[in-house]
Amino acid sequence: MHRDHGNNNQNYQNHQNHQNQSQQNQQYRQAYHGAGIYQPMGNTPQDLQKLMTNMGNFQGRFNLDKSGFNSAMPGHSTNHSMIFRQQPRTVKQIGSGIGLPYETRLEMALMLDDHQCALTVALHQYNKHHWLTEGAEAFHSLHHLLDEHIDKTQKHIDMVGERVARLGGVPTAHPITQHELSYIKHEVEGRYSIRDFLRNDLEHELKMQAMLRTTIDRAHQLKDFGTVEVLEEVLRDREDLGYHLYSTLEDDSLVRGMTHITDGQYDRAGDRPMDPHSKLQ
Repeated sequence: MHRDHGNNNQNYQNHQNHQNQSQQNQQYRQAYHGAGIYQPMGNTPQDLQKLMTNMGNFQGRFNLDKSGFNSAMPGHSTNHSMIFRQQPRTVKQIGSGIGLPYETRLEMALMLDDHQCALTVALHQYNKHHWLTEGAEAFHSLHHLLDEHIDKTQKHIDMVGERVARLGGVPTAHPITQHELSYIKHEVEGRYSIRDFLRNDLEHELKMQAMLRTTIDRAHQLKDFGTVEVLEEVLRDREDLGYHLYSTLEDDSLVRGMTHITDGQYDRAGDRPMDPHSKLQ
């Protein structure tokens, strides 16, 4: 009986300590939330929630109806005297050294050209962010991280453009036309926060991944295994780049300050509620 009484006292004391700690943590939360500092762990950062909303609204489509000259399209008319050989976004009627039907080569070339345009838009945006890195974490580490993203993107543009040519197609090269055809768009001009920059880059990566998977699936259906091989390598790399960006946008930081002492969370990541259908899963 005496041992049980001692245990009851200890349990009561533990309960009181827990209540006191909870009340103290709540006071800290209210104080820091009022100051705009406290963000409860376990919630997805607001900017990533915005990204998930954008991804949920994304309805990517390929420009399969845009083939040949279009006078309304930049770069599709000229006064220069040149020997004309083939219209833009078309494929050779008779072969190209690849034994696929004309219709298959045309459809795949148009899809691939859209990817090439999107990759070029992503490259331009990465260049901007690379030039404008600043701050304790961004200036050195992110500068080098974006170097890798730029190198990979340049490689992928070449891989995809080469595949378009091998299918007998003419890849789009005019910068304005590339942006017009791209299923991702460059952010507005100007300097914004590094976090805004990276969030916009991550949104690009997720959209490209989704569209690449669509083309890979279609290429399998058409038995264009050469295109499958090219795009599977590109997709794996883009998934790595997306992972880099998402990890960088996570809620840990070298310059967090001292809130980890006072918010009662001890910088624990916790279990964030995440929609299982989210593009970030």
